[in-house]
Amino acid sequence: MKSGSGFTQLPVFAAPGRAPRAVPVCREAVYRLTMHGYTQDKDAYLKRLRRIEGQVRGLQRMVEDDTYCIDVLTQISAATRALQAVAIGLLEDHLGHCVTQAIEQGGPEAQAKVKEAADAVSRLVKS
Repeated sequence: MKSGSGFTQLPVFAAPGRAPRAVPVCREAVYRLTMHGYTQDKDAYLKRLRRIEGQVRGLQRMVEDDTYCIDVLTQISAATRALQAVAIGLLEDHLGHCVTQAIEQGGPEAQAKVKEAADAVSRLVKS
């Protein structure tokens, strides 16, 4: 199989006494099974988190410069909203990818993923 064809060789274990053989598998399918829900948007998330990091550094400077309390609180609110937006996006990606995949596969892992997502939502609501 050609390397640029979109397929890769995946070893498959055979029955005892038989040699394992390689089976062509779509690389995209293998990647989807091993990637996190946010992987496709990783660069966008990193850009947003760097922007938030800059906001927090700005908050430190504001406190060092004895900026008026309400102005500092306003900026803290903006940074908090930005972090919440990232969290909501990550949660949406997690539900759309990781939880959906676990449910499609079924079994106890599906229930564990749903519980894990519910706990994450609970933590976000409390914050």
